[in-house]
Amino acid sequence: MMRRSRVRLVVLTTVGLLAVVSLFLSGGPVAFVHTAHAQSRVGALIDRLFGRGLPAGIVKSNGRIEATQVDVAPKYAGRLSEVSVEEGDNVTAGQVVAQVSSPEYEAQLRGAQSEVLRAQQAKAEAEALIAQRNSDVQLAGVELHRTEELVKNGHATRQSLDQRRATQTAAMASLRAAVAQHQQAIFAGKTAETEVERLKSILTDLQLHAPRAGRVLYKLRRAGEVVTAGTPVLTILDLQDVYMTIFLTAADAGRLKLGGEARVVLDPVPQYVIPATVSFVAPEAQFTPKTVETQEEREKLVFRVKLRIDPDVLKTHEGVVKAGVRGMGFVRTNSSVPWPGNLQVKLPQ
Repeated sequence: MMRRSRVRLVVLTTVGLLAVVSLFLSGGPVAFVHTAHAQSRVGALIDRLFGRGLPAGIVKSNGRIEATQVDVAPKYAGRLSEVSVEEGDNVTAGQVVAQVSSPEYEAQLRGAQSEVLRAQQAKAEAEALIAQRNSDVQLAGVELHRTEELVKNGHATRQSLDQRRATQTAAMASLRAAVAQHQQAIFAGKTAETEVERLKSILTDLQLHAPRAGRVLYKLRRAGEVVTAGTPVLTILDLQDVYMTIFLTAADAGRLKLGGEARVVLDPVPQYVIPATVSFVAPEAQFTPKTVETQEEREKLVFRVKLRIDPDVLKTHEGVVKAGVRGMGFVRTNSSVPWPGNLQVKLPQ
């Protein structure tokens, strides 16, 4: 009789646990009032469903979901005129997320554009002067040739011939000076155009773009604030680079293969098995973090391992990806061992 009571008690306890998990996953009152308690029960359920009876060559460890964080910061100092996104907003790569105003650079740009116009005017004047000096050289050449013929025939003096030669030499010198003035105007124009391009580049960089697609994690500055170069304005989570961090003992970490298959099961959705790959194994051991419990607590030194979630899965379910969610990661220390049935990939439809 007592044995039957114990069996009934075990059955009722299991049913009650499943009811709590179901209510937590469905978003009922328990999920909001007793979240921490429900998560601990879900973790226990995951451990019961997936953590026992693992074949040799497959190990597990608790972990949490993380994503690569990217800071958005201006290259130049100025005043924030606009921050167009809020925390939690999804952004696309190249999207304008903030604007820094700088009247100083805008004034410098106008000055450089004026220098370009001045150089263009100087170039046009030099071209006209070259045409005039070239005409003078041609005329001096004609007069010199005529005077040489007159001297041969005795109708002109040697003095007039020397004057014509001097006139031609002076005309050619003036032409060379006009050409040099033209080259100087071209150089000044290119210098001014380069300065315009530089200032335009600065003003373009004052418009802050999202370097990657992702979700705004932190909004660190507000419109109207003065920021210096390199001051972070936003922090964005790259939702295409999401991974779970777990910790394994040296014996297990040493047998892992980079790029090898892994599985991730999350506390909020234990009914799904998410595919992942081993993307990183720390080269040095460290002490077990307080927030992570390894399978063997007696092992004080462990290695950090990253399980990168399949990017194709992330694209399909990007809207539900959340950093900080806890769960359990499974890896194979022997790649020839097949995944058991309860660790076959299973994703929401």
